[in-house]
Amino acid sequence: MSERNEVARWGRAAALSLLAGTVGGAAVLAGQAIAARSREYAQPELGLVLRATVGRADAPPLRLVLLGDSSALGVGVDRFEETIGGQLANLLAEGPHGRRVHLSSVGVSGSRATDLATQVARALLGERPDVAVVLIGANDATALSRPGDAAAYLGSAVRRLREAHVEVVVGTCPDLGAVRAVAAPLRQVLGWSGRRMARAQTAAVLDAGGTVVDLGAETGPVFRADAGTLCRDGFHPSADGYRVWAHALLPAVEAAATVAFRHHRRPPTG
Repeated sequence: MSERNEVARWGRAAALSLLAGTVGGAAVLAGQAIAARSREYAQPELGLVLRATVGRADAPPLRLVLLGDSSALGVGVDRFEETIGGQLANLLAEGPHGRRVHLSSVGVSGSRATDLATQVARALLGERPDVAVVLIGANDATALSRPGDAAAYLGSAVRRLREAHVEVVVGTCPDLGAVRAVAAPLRQVLGWSGRRMARAQTAAVLDAGGTVVDLGAETGPVFRADAGTLCRDGFHPSADGYRVWAHALLPAVEAAATVAFRHHRRPPTG
């Protein structure tokens, strides 16, 4: 999700005061945006390992790379095992296929879809990954970016990865209506913006040949019901929140890993 520099842009939400219907409603939105800007938010934990190998030495190898915003780094938790990458790697290693997961992340905290081109280039350096998981959209939604524009950048990134024969799974913008760092009606505005972003992302990713996991639809109800899914800042996921996301992503990532495994072991033709 987004960081302080992105939260500062929430002031733009006051421009949607027509949703509130009154001048008083606009004042409430503006006040809430100021309050959100002044909150303390979790920062990237510099000690977290962004590269790790998880699983038995004799298990089938899987190169998994994460791209995107602070979610791809695990902002909000203190240990590698609690990050979404660490939890996904462990689930894949302990699952029925018993992968040996070589995990890396090229995500950058605060990233938006326009930043994915650089991340794709970094992800493709060296040995090609088998599966890429992209987590992006919250910063675009809180900045009230045009969904179609942001989705086009995402689609381009997915297409480049697919052209490099990387299987791609995208977790779309999460349910921003579940955050507790802001109150209503600003929370509802952010939720609305996030849903618009997720719909545009879904169309772009499918068109580019990627797989979509709608994090908002699949995990939003859990985040709304359980405050423990968010870390102390009320915005980024906690270890429990990342676990919920990891389990939502797991079936698609497993399927992508199976496809990659088969392709890599296909006998040469000609």
